[in-house]
Amino acid sequence: MRDTRESRLLLVLLIAVAFALITVDIRGGANSPVDGARQAAAAVFGPVENGVAAAVDPVGNAIGAVRDSGKRHDKISTLQAENEALKQKLGSDARNRSRLGQLDSMLKTAGEGQYGIKAAQVVAIGAAQGFSWTVTIDAGSNDGIKRDMTVLNGDGLVGRVTTVGPSTATVLLANDPDFTVGTRMENSDELGFATGHGDRPLSVQLLNGKAKVNPGDRLVTFGSQADKPFVPGVPVGEVVRVDPSGGALTRTIYVRPFVGFTKLDIVGVVVQAPRTDPRDEVLPAKPKPTPTPTVTVTATPSQAPDGQGNTNIADQHANPDGNPLPNGNPNPPPANANPPAANANPNPPNPNPNGDPNGNANADGDQ
Repeated sequence: MRDTRESRLLLVLLIAVAFALITVDIRGGANSPVDGARQAAAAVFGPVENGVAAAVDPVGNAIGAVRDSGKRHDKISTLQAENEALKQKLGSDARNRSRLGQLDSMLKTAGEGQYGIKAAQVVAIGAAQGFSWTVTIDAGSNDGIKRDMTVLNGDGLVGRVTTVGPSTATVLLANDPDFTVGTRMENSDELGFATGHGDRPLSVQLLNGKAKVNPGDRLVTFGSQADKPFVPGVPVGEVVRVDPSGGALTRTIYVRPFVGFTKLDIVGVVVQAPRTDPRDEVLPAKPKPTPTPTVTVTATPSQAPDGQGNTNIADQHANPDGNPLPNGNPNPPPANANPPAANANPNPPNPNPNGDPNGNANADGDQ
């Protein structure tokens, strides 16, 4: 439609009519005269409105989702952070319980050996210092740590301190090939020198080539002069193999160390040696052997009823002729030691020449 004077007048007229209808509808309320027209329009245009709404609803939802995505992302991130914090707390609790157990075991070992120790935690291993078997602990000269001090944990000998800094120290582990410690056998007191072999058992050279050693025997540290680098009585390991001496002056045995060098965490540095050698006191008590049950089998004689409610033991009570007693009496009457001799002569016997009225033969066999 072109913009002419007539079209403008028509537009103004339509607007005026619309305002008039709106005014009449508002004033009429529930009895509005245009209510019928409204219902007719709703019946005609309602399905069209529903179709248009269904068509544009996904677009509206997408727009709303984009608008609310930031809030949802923030909520998911919050939940994920709370979940991670919970996992870390649970893991931390388990780790703290493990450390508490290690510390308790180490303090028990130190108490039995009367060692004054400084507790420390392993903070680095091996690669930080080179190719040797070493660890770094979080205690140094500021904590009273010095070079050539013995290091142990709740299981036994860990190693010795080699390098000391203000707040850290390096420990050479007992399984390092450059590590050597004097040892003493439990009970027999046989002396030797243990050397590390990495992840294999320690090799121990006993000074006595004829020493009697068996798998399962245990060793402790012999101790050093002035207790450096080793204090006495620290558990070292258990014998797993014995090589024959072959007439050599020394004898080699192989010892599995008590300490797991790949899972060290809490350790103790011995800063004060014991007043006396604890010898074997620090070693744990050996488990008692489980007794083997003994089964005793007792044979029961067969029993048979005698017909009167009594039970006869036929295998034990028998007449002298081998037949069982009818009454089951365990004490049969004794057999007559002198049974009457059978008379071989059917006729009455002649009078005994010696005057025997019974006609029995004499002991010399005469009739």
